[in-house]
Amino acid sequence: MVWRPSKLLISTSASGTLLAHVGLSTPNPVPNEAGPLLIPLHFSVSSLSGDAHQFQIWICKNPTQNRCGPIIVKIESRDKIHKPHVKFVFCVDVATGNCVLKVGNFWEFCEIYCFKFGGERGVIKALQMGSQAVEDLIEASSGVHYSGFHLDNIESSTSEVEQPTTSTTDTTKQPFVIGVAGGAASGKTTVCDLIIEQLRDQRVVLVNQDSFYQNLTPEELKRVHEYNFDHPDAFDTEQLLCIMDKLKHGQAVDISKYDFKSYKNDVFPARRVNPSDVIILEGILIFHDPRVRDLMNMKIFVDTDADVRLARRIRRDTAEKGRDIGMVLDQYSKFVKPAFDDFILPTKKYADIIIPRGGDNHVAIDLIVQHIWTKLGQHDLCKVYPNLYVIQSTFQIRGMHTLVRDAQTTKHDFVFYSDRLIRLVVEHGLGHLPFTEKQVITPTGSVYTGVDFCKRLCGVSVIRSGESMENALRACCKGIKIGKILIHREGDNGQQLIYEKLPNDISDRHVLLLDPILGTGNSAVQAISLLIKKGVPESNIIFLNLISAPQGVHVVCKHFPRIKIVTSEIEIGLNEDYRVIPGMGEFGDRYFGTDDD
Repeated sequence: MVWRPSKLLISTSASGTLLAHVGLSTPNPVPNEAGPLLIPLHFSVSSLSGDAHQFQIWICKNPTQNRCGPIIVKIESRDKIHKPHVKFVFCVDVATGNCVLKVGNFWEFCEIYCFKFGGERGVIKALQMGSQAVEDLIEASSGVHYSGFHLDNIESSTSEVEQPTTSTTDTTKQPFVIGVAGGAASGKTTVCDLIIEQLRDQRVVLVNQDSFYQNLTPEELKRVHEYNFDHPDAFDTEQLLCIMDKLKHGQAVDISKYDFKSYKNDVFPARRVNPSDVIILEGILIFHDPRVRDLMNMKIFVDTDADVRLARRIRRDTAEKGRDIGMVLDQYSKFVKPAFDDFILPTKKYADIIIPRGGDNHVAIDLIVQHIWTKLGQHDLCKVYPNLYVIQSTFQIRGMHTLVRDAQTTKHDFVFYSDRLIRLVVEHGLGHLPFTEKQVITPTGSVYTGVDFCKRLCGVSVIRSGESMENALRACCKGIKIGKILIHREGDNGQQLIYEKLPNDISDRHVLLLDPILGTGNSAVQAISLLIKKGVPESNIIFLNLISAPQGVHVVCKHFPRIKIVTSEIEIGLNEDYRVIPGMGEFGDRYFGTDDD
């Protein structure tokens, strides 16, 4: 039994809802013929810009086979704009009529949709990523890359498709949250659009603060011309916080669009917003509430001249909100200008980046996008704490981690590969020290402009595991002074100082604090506090370790936001005994050979 030639049309409507029309012929038996049978299948996909792109696939089915297994179909774009390697992946089970479409760069980062064909109409069903039904169907797939189109807002039915919840589904990658604030008509939306455009195939969603205006009461509607839409109380901040909490935990949400003609947020259909890599919060008072500010990894303030903002507001409000010029000017003088001076402009001090001229400042936007690309490639904690640095993971580093974490690794191998990892961490930490420009004459008589190393440097090891890092530090910094700190770790939560021996002039030096494992962070806080009491500036301390638990990173960075932490890997966390998981065990005992074995 085979499918006759058929068409599948997928397009995105203006409201963003995915529409599908599947025309399939009823499977009819055909005589067995020698050789494979090619069945053409045509369909088109509309991009977010509304451009339709035509695709064609050929289902290859050998009718002489007794069993109809899943067939992997690669769909190449016929549009000349796209490169030849850009492809969809379709998995077709000719026996049942089930098809699975892959969207996104990788299987593990995409949503998979099952189009279950029945009769001549197709019904869209959403399948849980990782479910056995999907895995069985895509088992033979080669993981072809495709990006550039977004198939969002698929209406799913849970009555027929079970979506089991497991512990693994709760583990979501934290999105990078950007806040964009500024006066009304300052160009915030233009800046957001340019950022989204340059991020290309990253999943980005825009959450507008205007969607969270309060519904006006009948009394307020009668005096709507006296209502201040630029006051913080005009927004439902609690609803915004609820929406953001769900998005950060990987849940899809429905966001209403506020109607400025009826002054209600239930006039238009709600927009489905899916969890994404980047979330942009845009609004005039998005920095006003500290709870909302704390959600942001980057805060941008768009600064535009008042006369330009007024001209844009007149043009926009008359065209989009149905207001006349007199009403716009009256509202501007009565509410907009005072609210800008009282509420919006003071939040400028919270911004990490201030963009003059808004969307016309392409240099600033390019720099912002480059920073976002860098952050997206980092661990989630690096987005929260910019003073945390994780060395780039390679197969060599992963291989060494595998060896030192293996409980069966011999002491000789453990020491050898630990020293290699420690050396990499030390070298990376030295790269964060200040340097001065220096010119030298090469043997060829040429002038080479380079840098000179920091002269005032010392190391401090937290006894006893920290002493394992001293050899690597001495190998990198010849003749370096090294101090020692001993802190009682058991029964006192790392708060009792037992012994310290530090250079007399340590307050004039940059300090490399050595401890291979950052667990709870209590010992680290005690050691750093001692260094600060000795006169070492917080910004002059670089904390080096092999592995770090998120709990320890939180503790250290919150107590000392200006120190730098350099590590080779972030762990899962701590167990009930406060041991790092997966961890390396008792590092000092394994390194110095004093463990029970």
